[in-house]
Amino acid sequence: MIKSKDPSDATERLRAIDPGCSFIVQAPAGSGKTGLLIQRYLRLLVCVNEPEEIVAITFTRKAAAEMRERIVKALDAATGADHPGNAFDKLTYELATAVILHDQRSGWKLVENPMRLRIQTIDALCASLTHQMPVLSKFGSQPEVSDTVHKLYREAARATIALLDQDSDVANDVAILLEHLDNDIARIESLLASMLARRDHWLRHIHGKRKTRDELEASLRSIRNKKVAQLHRLLPDEVHQELLALLRYAAANLTAEQKTSVLVSCDGLESLPNNVDQCCGIAELLLKTDGQWRDRVDARQGFPAGKTKIEKETAGAWKERFLKLLDRLKSNQPLQRLLCDIRSLPPPAYNEAQWKILGTITRLLPLAVAQLKIIFQMTGQVDFTEIMQSALAALGESEKPTDLALALDYRIKHILVDEFQDTSISQYRLIEKLIAGWEPGDGRSLFAVGDPMQSIYRFREAEVGLFLQARQTGIGHIDLHPITLRSNFRSQRGIVDWVNDTFKQIMPVTEDVTVGAVTYAPARAMHDALENAAVTVHPAFENDRVAEAEKVLEVIVRARQSYPADSIAVLVRNRSHLSEIVASFQSYGLRFHAVDIDALSQKTVVQDLLMLTRALLDPADRLAWLAILRAPWCGLQLDDLQALVSIQAVQSGLQSEQQPQTILELINEKEAYPYLSCDGAKRLKVIAKLLTQCINNRYKQSLRATVEAVWLTLGGPGCVEIQHRMNLISENQILQFKPEKLKTGTLNDAMVYLDYLEAHECACNITDWDEFEAGLSRLFAAPDSEAGDCLQIMTIHKAKGLEFDTVLLPGLGYSSRNNERQLLRWMEQPRQTQQPDAGQNSISTSDVDLFLAPIQRSGKENDAINSWLESLEREKEEYEVERLLYVAATRAKKYLHLFGHVSVNEQNTKSGQSIPLQPRAGSLLNRLWPAVGDIYINAAGHSKADSTESLKRRVESEVKINIDQSIIRLESGWQLPEAPARIDWQSTEDTGETESTVEFSWAGEIAKRVGSVVHRWLQQIAEDKLQGWTVHRIYTLRKKIINGLLMKGINKENDVLEQAVERVVIALINSITDKRGQWILGEQLDAQNELKLTRTINGKAAEFVIDRTFCDDHGVRWIIDYKTSSHEGSGLEEFLDREQERYTYQLNSYAALFQKLEKRPTCLGLYFPMMPGWRTWVYSGNNS
Repeated sequence: MIKSKDPSDATERLRAIDPGCSFIVQAPAGSGKTGLLIQRYLRLLVCVNEPEEIVAITFTRKAAAEMRERIVKALDAATGADHPGNAFDKLTYELATAVILHDQRSGWKLVENPMRLRIQTIDALCASLTHQMPVLSKFGSQPEVSDTVHKLYREAARATIALLDQDSDVANDVAILLEHLDNDIARIESLLASMLARRDHWLRHIHGKRKTRDELEASLRSIRNKKVAQLHRLLPDEVHQELLALLRYAAANLTAEQKTSVLVSCDGLESLPNNVDQCCGIAELLLKTDGQWRDRVDARQGFPAGKTKIEKETAGAWKERFLKLLDRLKSNQPLQRLLCDIRSLPPPAYNEAQWKILGTITRLLPLAVAQLKIIFQMTGQVDFTEIMQSALAALGESEKPTDLALALDYRIKHILVDEFQDTSISQYRLIEKLIAGWEPGDGRSLFAVGDPMQSIYRFREAEVGLFLQARQTGIGHIDLHPITLRSNFRSQRGIVDWVNDTFKQIMPVTEDVTVGAVTYAPARAMHDALENAAVTVHPAFENDRVAEAEKVLEVIVRARQSYPADSIAVLVRNRSHLSEIVASFQSYGLRFHAVDIDALSQKTVVQDLLMLTRALLDPADRLAWLAILRAPWCGLQLDDLQALVSIQAVQSGLQSEQQPQTILELINEKEAYPYLSCDGAKRLKVIAKLLTQCINNRYKQSLRATVEAVWLTLGGPGCVEIQHRMNLISENQILQFKPEKLKTGTLNDAMVYLDYLEAHECACNITDWDEFEAGLSRLFAAPDSEAGDCLQIMTIHKAKGLEFDTVLLPGLGYSSRNNERQLLRWMEQPRQTQQPDAGQNSISTSDVDLFLAPIQRSGKENDAINSWLESLEREKEEYEVERLLYVAATRAKKYLHLFGHVSVNEQNTKSGQSIPLQPRAGSLLNRLWPAVGDIYINAAGHSKADSTESLKRRVESEVKINIDQSIIRLESGWQLPEAPARIDWQSTEDTGETESTVEFSWAGEIAKRVGSVVHRWLQQIAEDKLQGWTVHRIYTLRKKIINGLLMKGINKENDVLEQAVERVVIALINSITDKRGQWILGEQLDAQNELKLTRTINGKAAEFVIDRTFCDDHGVRWIIDYKTSSHEGSGLEEFLDREQERYTYQLNSYAALFQKLEKRPTCLGLYFPMMPGWRTWVYSGNNS
């Protein structure tokens, strides 16, 4: 790719960093959005007295870390001698140089103290606001954000339903809702829980001063009138009379024939209608049932064929007039969509049944929120929505700002918001409150940047309409000057041109804030076109996932042969579209990096471990016990399993009243073995003894330790590799194997499960299996660590913000699932006319129309208002699907490949050639069809041959399914290998003491176990980069700390347990409040925790675990070890010096390992959280 040109929008980019103005910037894919943000941030730094006066808000920690890192790098580069060549880097260098000078004058030392740059996620900002105003935020102290918040929603829903038992009006409301939904309690619980997750959207509409029935019905009438007015505007003046003539003709014919049709209402119409029914008549005349333009009319639409010659000539003339009118209107996409909208408009009023259930639901939902708040208080846990709502409460209202709001108004001078198109309603309100006291021209600025064409997070409550509204009217009292960037620095010209041509056809022509309709903004390529086609469409005419996977593999293999160093990405809409593709890669031996693709719970090794866990915890769980007897470590055949479970019935003479024995009891009965095959009996004897011992000793160690020990002893790790070496075998064949090679990724999956088990066990048990398995289902298998980044697989959502040389988009022909029903639907739209005294840049409750609709009654026809609101939701989804396609296509730098299937109609033409049918509704290909449909039509002639090959492949794939019926097991008589000999550290240097002797040598086993728990929590705090960690949160961890200590072996009855808990709490509090601890645990570059490294010492492998390592802003590698030593009395400095002396060799050994991996200066440190204390030194081998 040749060197990029200077951007044609350079003037706009320079204007965007003007600190005296507020802007909203649309930055399409590849336009250099982050670079622009960095430049504006640098420009603002020279305008403020303190760096904290600038607040940059992002939506992810990764984005915040990247922004801070790039700013620090820019400041570092400004102190160097190298001057950049291109215009962008030159401007960044000049801005950074100005900041360095201002920094020196002000004494900020930003390079040494980058945490003074207030770049944070919006969640972190909310948490800091609630922390500063605990009373007004109604938290009192900082709660913990729950990892299992859905469980809390369900608890609140159940508590709400339980109000049925009270003698009050509330009980009557619960009873009405139950009767409305056919007494389906489980469904009501699910619906309430779903509503609670989105309470920030609807609560403001039904809590406090509610809309009256008259007001809500006025909104219904308003939207009907609004659509009629839009129809008058969109119908061209030159077609009015012809359209009216056709309407009168059709209506008169239908009336004469006494036909039932909405067109009848247009009989005698002399001017464009002003009521919805007659407008529906226009829609009926012009559109088919599916919303497409008609291509012909007949007697059903009031255009009879005629009987006599004159009648036929007259009828033909009218039809000809209709088709000519249609030709003039067919290109009017907004008119077509409006006519579809008019067809689905709601009635002008609620009926009594609707109003009754609506009142019931709007009274119950606030009570459900109240129940949720009680549960939050009881558990000390909240969700992000609660933190957001509390932050809004802490800021007060614009008329009555709190002290915090006033203080922030004084301190914050400039706000930058990244990815503004993904803002939710609550986040938008937070920004409004932060700038409530700002006035135009007061020297403060708001800078919002994003791309509405890339808004794809509606499932996270993102509302792209807020971006469009802010661009039109500003935010609060602040006018935002709109800027649209045009230059594309990512993709070659061929891709940019294709994207421009395609999405100009796909995306709407006009914006609509209400439904999130975003128009396309074309881009200009900064890179020339390459050889070969930039975009390739691979048509398919059968729903054959295997064939598509093979084609994807073929394209990738060719791409890697042609461009070995290029990056390739396979992007899909849903993970379910990847199973055949992953299988084809694995069978070919293609290594790939899969990001959050493989569900951990679907991994065979995890399923085996889960069944083993359930069996060990419950001897009566027959399914789990049968599963572990069928698992590879035992591998009983089905006949043996059947014989085993039938033994009791045979022995007791089928006496049904006898209590059934557990599987554990059966396998320990000698009488059972004669009923089994010789091989089965031999296998069962081995496993029975082991499992019985484990059951008896289960409470002597943690559950994780028990499960892991049993799994290892059974040969679990040796069973995993066979899954990856299976070839086609006949049904019922038994594959014997010896474990020779272990697959690291699969073993990592096992370790992830065991870690998850450890985090969720309570007193060696699982208290809530449903919640445990639900949480497990949300985890993903670790990607292949050895695959590299050259070939990646991920969802389109995960790929946002990334770029790859070649992008493949398979599965375009598959649709996604429909939306679930909601207990209450709501929508607000700007009213057609504003109040005379309404501010230009604000929308109050009197300026919007609110629409509410209850869920329809079980077993009844669709509720008209609910159906209309549901159709608007579908319209929003359709627009987002278009944006999802845009995101996917714009990830490609060099080449883009599209894969999708359609069905064909072979009966549709006289020539016999296959004609592709419209792609499945809801599929990405359906939205892409206007741009690629002709390619499919041209390729359809070869579909018959393809179909034959497809059928052959499907038959072959069905044969392969027989593999699943095979028994995969260890060979009979397999035994666990002996452990290798103990590895001794034999070094020529005098170590003084071995590491194991050094660690905890100052105390006994209790201190060792305390240290282990402290290490675990410090690892978690560091993984979180200190975000959300407060003293209160640590106190709320008390129960988990106790469980951790119990699992480490501290006796619950022992009086030292309380002391051990206090030591852990003190260590953690010291770590997060001590400035050195904050520096160690906070956000750092290339940070890793509990890093395992292996080195060879005297010919043998030894493993080291490094507590914390990272690189500072000067490029120095830090290696830090936590030491939970304690010291009483005086002489603290001498104690720390002695500790440094005894651990110096250990940390120097760590540094020596890193020196083999990288060449950079290294510093070593010991951190003592109990005191807190700190010792550091420079690694002596830095210059070697």
